[in-house]
Amino acid sequence: MDALILSRLQFAITTVYHFLFVPVTLGLSIFVALLETWYVNSGSYDERLKLKKLVKFFGTIFLINFAMGVVTGIVQEFHFGMNWSEYARFMGDIFGAPLALEALTAFFIESTFIGIWIFGWDKLGEKMHCLCIWLVAFGSNLSAFWILVANSFMQHPVGYEIQDGRAVMTSLFDLITNRYVFGEYTHSFFAGISTAGFLVIVVSAWKIASDEISREMFVRTLRRAVLFTFIGVAGVMGTGHLHAQYLNVANPMKLASFEALWETENPAPFSVWANINQDAGRNDAEISIPKVFTFMVHNSFEGEIKGINDLQRESMEKYGSGYYVPDVTGLFWSFRIMVGVGGLMMLIVFATGILAFFQRDKLKEYSCILKMMPLLLPLPFIANSVGWYIAEAGRQPWIVVGLQKTANAVSPNLSSGEVWITLVGFTAVYLVLAIIAIFTAIRFIKRETLA
Repeated sequence: MDALILSRLQFAITTVYHFLFVPVTLGLSIFVALLETWYVNSGSYDERLKLKKLVKFFGTIFLINFAMGVVTGIVQEFHFGMNWSEYARFMGDIFGAPLALEALTAFFIESTFIGIWIFGWDKLGEKMHCLCIWLVAFGSNLSAFWILVANSFMQHPVGYEIQDGRAVMTSLFDLITNRYVFGEYTHSFFAGISTAGFLVIVVSAWKIASDEISREMFVRTLRRAVLFTFIGVAGVMGTGHLHAQYLNVANPMKLASFEALWETENPAPFSVWANINQDAGRNDAEISIPKVFTFMVHNSFEGEIKGINDLQRESMEKYGSGYYVPDVTGLFWSFRIMVGVGGLMMLIVFATGILAFFQRDKLKEYSCILKMMPLLLPLPFIANSVGWYIAEAGRQPWIVVGLQKTANAVSPNLSSGEVWITLVGFTAVYLVLAIIAIFTAIRFIKRETLA
């Protein structure tokens, strides 16, 4: 494999590791803030004592995850200079602005107030301490916003002009108000709530089954986590649907690849299964439902959706000779995994909600089911990972759609041997850190009680 393929693989591995922890940070910071708000506004002394321990319990899980998110995120910054110097040269004026704002505003807020929150339990008033965790939650989600402003430009460039072979920003306002940002950010925001909520459900279910001393408080937490997660999953579905509709305007090639739609159709069917032949530009076999894809995009059973082959011809006329079709097979099946896992999560949330709200006094009888809940924990992480793959692989062969191809963005003097060394090194270090973080969290969850 050459330096380009290895650099793409290295960045993909780094991003997947990083994105295992980011959604938990986004959502769990909010849930911990809600728990502390519950604690601050509670009444009796005994309840306040248990609630404080509950806040610290989930706060510790949040801190373990936050530390991993920071470690895995820092390395990504170095990739731009080491592996993708041509991208940095071409896009530095635009990409650098939201990254700088992310550090100067969001990360400073997040890191400052998380320190105050950790060490301020006995030094600050309750309301002031609670405000600190809310500021951490605000900073975490603001950080995601700035990162997605930069990423959205790569997906749908706005507010720029080309000067001396470089993209130069002409309007920060256009960059921030890019319609693509709304779709990416809201989808990521609710994905964070879904992931964190599902984590809380799993942990609470296990503690209900195995920790008799803490059972009552975790039953109450479970009920709140069910509502929190339901909002998250419903939000992911809604924002994902709206963003997919917008792709029909912003990136129709990505949208058509989701469905392996090779020819322009009106109305277009939804493919349940397809045997995709990308080399020939067709599906050798498929099972589809007529008109459904058009309805999903246009909210009507009438409406044209352009096919991959027509979009390829249009791209060649606009950008010159080349192959402008992404990995259709990967996108097609990744999209179905993401949607399928999301639907399964919603069913699990409903089933857990029925137990938590209508079988509260009998939850102990379901201890076998509750102890098996941790086996379901990978679901939101699978959905997040394939969702991120869809977002990034869907714009290939472009690193910045319409402006710079990925093949032209790699560092020119980079050798495959150099990338191999760092690829193996980063992957090994991340694997060790992930194992340590997971082991630490599991050990803490098993050991800690609210007594």
